[in-house]
Parts: sequence; structure tokens; C-alpha cells
Amino acid sequence: MKTSLISALVLSAAVAAGAASAQSDREVGKNPYAGLHWSVVAPQGASWALECGFTPVTIRGIHMNRINHTGSGRMAGRLPGDNGRCKVTKTGGEGPVGLAVVKDGEAKAAGTNGGAPAIVNVF
Repeated sequence: MKTSLISALVLSAAVAAGAASAQSDREVGKNPYAGLHWSVVAPQGASWALECGFTPVTIRGIHMNRINHTGSGRMAGRLPGDNGRCKVTKTGGEGPVGLAVVKDGEAKAAGTNGGAPAIVNVF
């Protein structure tokens, strides 16, 4: 039941939000975050750490292949490309933490209550 609740919460957040080498010649230009949507939800306010890896890109002259965020509650954003692997780890507080990544209008979601991190791969 908890897994289905987490999946439902993550999918709802995803709809609302709409590891490689660090070297790349792919400059993503003026809109570096026009790729996949990601969303983290923690409806009871739990804190979490998010790490997303993606195909290496160059953003304003800086080579990168991952982003990291920490927070509590809800946060959403975008990756610079159309593929990625995101992992969210619950770091404290009450309740579950859910993660969704959307590609081509389809959300892939996972959740955690603590223990193991939630991982979503979209390639």
C-alpha cells in the first residue's frame, strides 16, 4: 500500500511539474535545462538529497554530467538532455520521498521510506 501511495504521489507531482566522462563538445546553448522534467515530493516534509547523472554537456563553457540538489517537501526541475539517471535518498523527517522523471509524456517513478534510495533510469 505504501508503494502504491508513493507511486501515486510521485506520478501526480510529475504531471504537475510537466555516468559518463565529464568531457563533451555538446554545448547546450542559452537554454541548458530544456530536457527531461524531474520532480521530488515528500508530502509530510521529509528532507532528501537528489543526484542526477546525464550524458555530458557543456553549459556556458563548463563541462558537466550531473546535478545535485537537497531539500524538503517538493522540488521540480529539468535536466539538460533527453536521458538520465536520478537517485533520491531520504535524509530525515517523517514520511516517504518520491521521485519521477518524465520522458515523452510518460513518467517513471520510484519512492523510498528511508533504507535504500529511490532510483529512476530514463534512456
